Amino acid sequence: MKLVFPTLLLVLLSPWLAADEAEYSRGQQLSQQCLGCHGETGIAPVTTNPNLAGQNAEYLRYALTAYRDGNRKGGMAFIMQANASSLSDSDIAALALYFSSQTGRDGSQP
Repeated sequence: MKLVFPTLLLVLLSPWLAADEAEYSRGQQLSQQCLGCHGETGIAPVTTNPNLAGQNAEYLRYALTAYRDGNRKGGMAFIMQANASSLSDSDIAALALYFSSQTGRDGSQP
């Protein structure tokens, strides 16, 4: 009888788990445009570029939305504004999920 509850829980949660998996995969696909500056899994190959791996998903959504909408200025914002300009809210959420799920430079798991 111990297995009934976890099995039932998985059945009830499966639509959300599948949705997160699909969003993660879409974020991984979208991340291909980020590789040059932020690295394959979000660890920047150049130390002056920010690491995205393991970053807080809410922060990533906020930053990408601000770049897309032209509200974030300074530094290399002109590059990020150009790259984020075509992202939908759904794209931004998928990218945030993907990068926040990656292991950070220090090896910490999100």
